[in-house]
Amino acid sequence: MTPDDLAALHAAAFTQSRPWSTEEFAALLASPHCFLVAQGQSFALGRAIAGEAELLTIATHPKARRQGLARACLSQFETAARARGANSAFLEVAADNPAAIALYRAAGFTDAGQRKGYYTRPDGPAVDALILTKPLEQHA
Repeated sequence: MTPDDLAALHAAAFTQSRPWSTEEFAALLASPHCFLVAQGQSFALGRAIAGEAELLTIATHPKARRQGLARACLSQFETAARARGANSAFLEVAADNPAAIALYRAAGFTDAGQRKGYYTRPDGPAVDALILTKPLEQHA
């Protein structure tokens, strides 16, 4: 997927907050620490540094949801993070996104903290971010 493809998919998936631009995706992908995994109309963008991986964003086109694509991308993210030496992963998710929270918890992520009012919303009050973590066991 190109930065243009990523930005278009991100815009379709994120309608309650500002989607990321082509330039933002291009800058992230230019970093040697960032990596992308994709599955059809879904992708996950991560970063791995010093034994820790961060899921920067994950997106699935609304018409392709409920097909296991995000779950597959999350699994691929974990595999790619392990390959880059990460032994733990973390992410932030909006507290008003029950589908994403359920996905992450089903994958073994647990609560580590909260950022009050982290996500702005154009039509309402800011929403808290939940910080979730997961140990990534290294496979022999």
